[in-house]
Amino acid sequence: MRAERKKTRLLEPSDVRVPGRAPRWIVPTVKGALLIFDALAAAFSFIAAFTVREHTSAFLSNQTFAWSREFAPYGALLIFVVCIRLLTLRYVDLYRIRGEFSFVDEGLRVFKATAIGSLLIVAAAFLYRGGFTFRAFSYARGVFVYDFVLALVTIGTVRFLMRTVQIVVRRRQVNLIPTLVVGRGPEASFCIREMREHPELGYRVIGIVDITNNGGTSTYEGVPVVSDLSGLPDAIRDSGANEVIIADPQVNSDALFEVMIRCGRRRGVEFRIAPSLFNCLPRKTEIDQIGVLPMIRLFREPLSSGARLVKRASDLLLSGLAISLLFPIWLLIALFIKLDSKGPIFYTQDRVGMDGRLFLLYKFRTMRAGADPELHKEYQRAFIAGRAEANLGDQDKPTYKILADPRITRVGKYLRRLSLDEVPQLFNVLMGDMSVVGPRPPIPYEVEAYEVWHRKRLDMKPGLTGLWQVSGRNRLPFEEMVRLDLFYIENWSLLLDLKIILRTGFVMLGGEGF
Repeated sequence: MRAERKKTRLLEPSDVRVPGRAPRWIVPTVKGALLIFDALAAAFSFIAAFTVREHTSAFLSNQTFAWSREFAPYGALLIFVVCIRLLTLRYVDLYRIRGEFSFVDEGLRVFKATAIGSLLIVAAAFLYRGGFTFRAFSYARGVFVYDFVLALVTIGTVRFLMRTVQIVVRRRQVNLIPTLVVGRGPEASFCIREMREHPELGYRVIGIVDITNNGGTSTYEGVPVVSDLSGLPDAIRDSGANEVIIADPQVNSDALFEVMIRCGRRRGVEFRIAPSLFNCLPRKTEIDQIGVLPMIRLFREPLSSGARLVKRASDLLLSGLAISLLFPIWLLIALFIKLDSKGPIFYTQDRVGMDGRLFLLYKFRTMRAGADPELHKEYQRAFIAGRAEANLGDQDKPTYKILADPRITRVGKYLRRLSLDEVPQLFNVLMGDMSVVGPRPPIPYEVEAYEVWHRKRLDMKPGLTGLWQVSGRNRLPFEEMVRLDLFYIENWSLLLDLKIILRTGFVMLGGEGF
């Protein structure tokens, strides 16, 4: 078998093994240092919270490490405070420093750990009460409130600094996980390019595993082909790979499962699947039973009535608040638009909303008045059809967007770069035609070119921002955009909306317009 595989590729798996750029003790040392910093941050926050609330020192004036009489009941809790903080941080997986991360997810996990920890600390305080010594003592609630705020800031700052340093280190090709990608095709190609262009994600693709068994080329996207699927266990062992990403929907599930059983848990290798539209079930499923037959029932509606109510309430709150805060900026934008070119301040256009209903969408005008839409129509037809000419970039950096559009005004270029032209859609959110987060609202002539499965993205209200806008934007082909929209529809939650909104802020500040 090994001799046969040598004929179809240039490299053996052992040839792509990447030597370590740092000693093995670095990662455990960083985790240990992080644990110490978190313990110190927890202790400092609790002591500082007492000092701020009671306006007195926690220590005796003539002794550095002796508690004052006022702090003594709180000092009896300090060991519980530190242990609870460390355990909750471990519970939300904040000591994992390998693999991908985002500042938004990290911040949310810090908030979750701090909030849960504070609730447990309050419970411990009022149940334990410092033992028999302080059983009649009444703790000040304000101390626990200040402790929550200070712990959130200090632990969050430690995590921010650590992740910032980690990004710098990863861009120097250190602390990257050697990874094998299974399959060839659009999903595999996008996966490889994304990891190559963004080493801060924490992965280095060292080899391709081909599932076709037809020989073919010895490289794919500049990465050597090292094995076929049957030789994956040997490829993992010889290449030193720590993760395997399945990025081809045509992979034989039985053969893959056999490989995972043979080498996954025993060798400590993680398998990840980049699911395509048709080979995964949505998360929102219910298990029923008909007689003795278990059945999986998919949700017929994307959102339950309660979820729709929650989403609508959050839309009204966020859009009303945003309109109030951004109104002065609206006036400045309106002035710049009028000074730059003739025409109205706002641009209105028919868009297709939920269930195919038409509505009038509002935007700041970024094109010259009376601009011919035919250029955009022709491009969108090519984009939806997946034709090669829709990619106006190159193979390494694809761009699915009209570049140097002559119809765009000078002010319009800046508004689009910062995505400020989309802000008037907050009125559409207030009127109920759109949501703050959702699929991109299509134009009627775009929907006319849809295939049947594309129309599933019309099952939810379109959004001012969405998963597609913060997950690749104009670097993704149309079908990937639809898959992301469908993933969002099937996996909606208020927390997912919050993550997308926070990431949208970073995208706007980075000038990566939608």
